[in-house]
Amino acid sequence: MARRAPLTFLLVSMMLACGLSGCLGDEALDLLPEKKGVPGGLTLACLRSSMYTSMVIEIDHEPGYRPFTSSTDMLVDRLEQVCDKPSGISIKYSEVSFDHEGTWSAQDVRDKGWETKDQSPRDGTTLYWQVLFPAGTYETDSVLGVAVDASTVALFSDSIDEADGPFGRPSVEDVENSVLVHEVGHLLGLVNLVYQSPVDHEDDEHPGHSNNDESVMYWAVESADLSNFIFGELPNEFDADDLADLAGLADGSIAIRDQLWS
Repeated sequence: MARRAPLTFLLVSMMLACGLSGCLGDEALDLLPEKKGVPGGLTLACLRSSMYTSMVIEIDHEPGYRPFTSSTDMLVDRLEQVCDKPSGISIKYSEVSFDHEGTWSAQDVRDKGWETKDQSPRDGTTLYWQVLFPAGTYETDSVLGVAVDASTVALFSDSIDEADGPFGRPSVEDVENSVLVHEVGHLLGLVNLVYQSPVDHEDDEHPGHSNNDESVMYWAVESADLSNFIFGELPNEFDADDLADLAGLADGSIAIRDQLWS
């Protein structure tokens, strides 16, 4: 798959612009035989080291859909910033064929994810999270990424690659960087998915997302000033409120719910 560098500001304005039925897959339920949990259901497993001392991000991608190295490097950096994993956080790549036709639903992502997982998310002292990079698009074509359970997210590169922009900024690589961190941010429980922040930084009209346009968890990377897309930078970092929430969850000062392990 050829990666295209430029992207129109219209597509960028749709990035992360999704509510709980968009980039947070609906019906993210605990299903037998192993509990899959909700996005945020393994937050403490990541933030603390008392049970899991290392972490592996399994990248399952179709041929031609391997993510940019900058995206996975950035993801590791962001996770190392907040997750206590003294034995390290690493990336494991697998090229797979998902054998899926048509658009993807949240349930499709969940089913294919669990079919291709190399390990249970909780294996010994290692925590495993999974990112799918499938061919095709989500059923809501404005959605570029989706979190479907406690350990599984997907990014839809075809939706990211389709458009050309007049100035080549932000690039496809920039968008992928931000979407990847954003979706894994939902696995960390952001924003208010499995807790209630003491700070009012959740967007009222877009639950699960930040109201700060400088946070990677912002509900949409858009502004009334279109130069934010063409000349500015997309957010790809957790802001101070996001980091404070994660620190409070880690030390127990913020109550948490729906954990598969605590």
